[in-house]
Amino acid sequence: MAIPISNAHARRIFMERQALSRPPQRSLGAAELYQLIHDLGFVQLDSIQWVERAHHHILFTRNQTYRPDHLSPLVERDRLLFEHWTHDASFIPSAFFPYWKHRFAREEARIRASWQKWQGDRFDEKSFEETLSHITERGPLLARDLKSDDHKSGGWWNWHPSKTALEFLWHTGRLAISARENFQKVYDLSERVIPTEHHGAEVDHVTFVDWACREALKRLGFATHGELAAFFDLVTPEEAKHWVSDHRDELAEVLIETVDGKPRASFSFVADLDRLLDAPEPPARVRTLSPFDPLIRDRNRTERLFGFFYRIEIYVPEPKRQYGYYVFPMLEGDRIIGRVDMKADRKAGVLDVRRLWLETGVRASSGRIEKVEGELARVARFAGLDSVRLQDGWLG
Repeated sequence: MAIPISNAHARRIFMERQALSRPPQRSLGAAELYQLIHDLGFVQLDSIQWVERAHHHILFTRNQTYRPDHLSPLVERDRLLFEHWTHDASFIPSAFFPYWKHRFAREEARIRASWQKWQGDRFDEKSFEETLSHITERGPLLARDLKSDDHKSGGWWNWHPSKTALEFLWHTGRLAISARENFQKVYDLSERVIPTEHHGAEVDHVTFVDWACREALKRLGFATHGELAAFFDLVTPEEAKHWVSDHRDELAEVLIETVDGKPRASFSFVADLDRLLDAPEPPARVRTLSPFDPLIRDRNRTERLFGFFYRIEIYVPEPKRQYGYYVFPMLEGDRIIGRVDMKADRKAGVLDVRRLWLETGVRASSGRIEKVEGELARVARFAGLDSVRLQDGWLG
């Protein structure tokens, strides 16, 4: 018999699994930071620094003692994390590398076919081995180190052949990202970046699918087979569906109440049920979320659990934007209460807050606005800014 779980409790379960119920001011050393990222499964990267880059903001939301310079040593010195693709570019625990080998194998044929069509005559497979040999002999490099003098830049759609080679070799696992310089990738051989015990490890296909589904469910708390497949974007929905069928003895069917009161059939681990049903309330403070925060990455799940419709409007023409170019959702306790349009003005050293939109039914009480202003002050300090500048009419 399916176990009903209320909407409020479902939100708390998901937030607990996404590390949003932990004390936000607890000291965060290197080991604790790595554990946080491991618990999340991955942290998505983003090049836009509207306030601070997404991977840093995601970690800050969970722990206010985190600062951007805490992350790179785990990647570039300790090699506890590597950079690759989930549904997007992410930092991933290096211990997961053996499972990503299955992704590399699956992607190779697809990328070769699609990129050949995209690049046309510029897709030169001969350059792949030449590029690999160059890095083997001379060490890590940036794409610009191989760029020919006669190449005319045109963005991602006009990569020079060596850039195409570097990205192909990275996507298929032969190269890894050794570091970032001004957010540009530094490429090196995978075996020189990934720790030997992880680079050399192999898992069979059954173990790979089991790991991907099992680890996704741990981090989601409850899920459908489609949500399991989408979490790491490693297995297909069909593979996840078969995994659920093959492991029904470990799984309990739960009915998750959505915001509109409709139940949604999902699965949880039987062994986790007691802990899930005892999920704590998250801190009551207000926190801003990166547009790429894992709590809201699955926009449909966000709407079902929180009743919050969110779409990033970077690619929407300005006259058609409902809110703004890069707007941050705001979390209060276990509710998403609104969104804020803010940007770092680094020249002036201030966090420019242009507008706050509260969700329907959320009151702009003095206590709530005080909590919002407290969070804006924390974000400013986190981004290395001196103060917050509230523009006229920011409360709408």
